[in-house]
Amino acid sequence: MSVDRLAKALRGQAEACAGLGSPFMAQLCRVLADRLEPGTALTDRLFGWEGDLSPRAESVPLRLCGALHALHLKGHEGLAKVYPPNAASDADLWAAVGGALQTEAAFIDAWIDSAPQTNEVRRSAVLIATAHWLCARHPMPLVLSELGASGGLNLMFDRFALSVGEMMLGPKDPALELRPEWSGPVPQATTVEVAAREGVDLNPLDPRNPDDVLRLRAYLWPDQPERLSLTDAAIAVAGSPVIKGDAVDWLEKRLAAPFHGRLHLIYTTIAWQYFAAAAQSCGKAMIEAAGAVATQDSPLAWLGMENDGGVGGPGAAVSLRLWPGDHSINLSRADFHGRWVRWDVADEGVE
Repeated sequence: MSVDRLAKALRGQAEACAGLGSPFMAQLCRVLADRLEPGTALTDRLFGWEGDLSPRAESVPLRLCGALHALHLKGHEGLAKVYPPNAASDADLWAAVGGALQTEAAFIDAWIDSAPQTNEVRRSAVLIATAHWLCARHPMPLVLSELGASGGLNLMFDRFALSVGEMMLGPKDPALELRPEWSGPVPQATTVEVAAREGVDLNPLDPRNPDDVLRLRAYLWPDQPERLSLTDAAIAVAGSPVIKGDAVDWLEKRLAAPFHGRLHLIYTTIAWQYFAAAAQSCGKAMIEAAGAVATQDSPLAWLGMENDGGVGGPGAAVSLRLWPGDHSINLSRADFHGRWVRWDVADEGVE
């Protein structure tokens, strides 16, 4: 059992939360890193966790913080006094959190069995922009296939609007409006029609199930109410099927379906990194094989908004492969939570 390993993961998460605009989450993770100790069944499990605890793998700090936020959303009296909009000292925060870890250990222990499922709606800004960019080149309906779709909220991106200055991409009566800080050109506004949509997840969440809605809301950070409002608006129009299953098995069947006269858009948003290396390799090979036989009447696009470890700069890399022709396009970089987008591709055709 390594005390240092968990503390390091919590401190790393504290830094990430501070950088993503959540001082409360930064404080909570730092307090947990400083004061959490083994000695109970729950804390022994946390300190003895096998594998990589970091945000790029098991995300144990976010599992724990999500469980605590779920308790707060359920009306836990002790946490209400120290959670936003209230401010608390480190000592008072720890007193409330430490008490919850004792009295609510069974709830927390069950909660942390599952990996975080953020389903960040603001990532749809990238999806909206990409869809307009693609449909300007291939004016035909889209078929959407999302890997790691969680509750399917971002499968509904065509119901959302992206506003950049005075320009708006999306429907005239959107379910919600996204206003990220935008730099670079804005894709041409065009008609985006979704003919079919489906997603897959090992543990899909149902936006009609109150327990699943709690999980979707609990992984939003308590001092960021805008995220909660946007998520609630997306939940109100959710309805796309998310299949429970292995992404690669599902993708194989999905790619075998004929989509003539449709552009098939396969995408992930901060999900590909959680797939095992063998699954990534197999999925990549299947998509490339399908791309090799794509035609102008049935093009295939593969979009990833994923963590590249900062190789290309801050935030996530937004990259696209487009067939026929196997064009690789670096569309943009974007904040992990969609707060900003740096769009890098003009509206000229693919070279």
